[in-house]
Amino acid sequence: MFNVTFNHKESGETKSIEVDPEKYPYYDHGEPGSLLDIALAHGVDIEHSCGGNCACTTCHVIIKEGDDNLSESEEREDDLLDMAPGLSLHSRLACQAIVESGDVAVEIPEQTIHIVKGGH
Repeated sequence: MFNVTFNHKESGETKSIEVDPEKYPYYDHGEPGSLLDIALAHGVDIEHSCGGNCACTTCHVIIKEGDDNLSESEEREDDLLDMAPGLSLHSRLACQAIVESGDVAVEIPEQTIHIVKGGH
């Protein structure tokens, strides 16, 4: 069991969720066990204009703790993140960052953009 804590920067609301990787997926958007999957299944609002298909940057989040407990980012995610406002060294797309091995703390930034590529 892992704890995932979401802090919504705009509202200041914080929610901590206990997750069990054996129960992935929780929802139907993003990779199973991703931060987006976990957030949506537990009532945490994260924009996700492309439906969690790694085609925009609206689910951009900043990892405050537990980077090493997430799946590695792939080139497609990294390329999209280059367009995200407020990009940091700890930025990820919530739809792609899978909680694999421990606790994670996430900040949901105020700004998002929607850049859909292709037919998504």
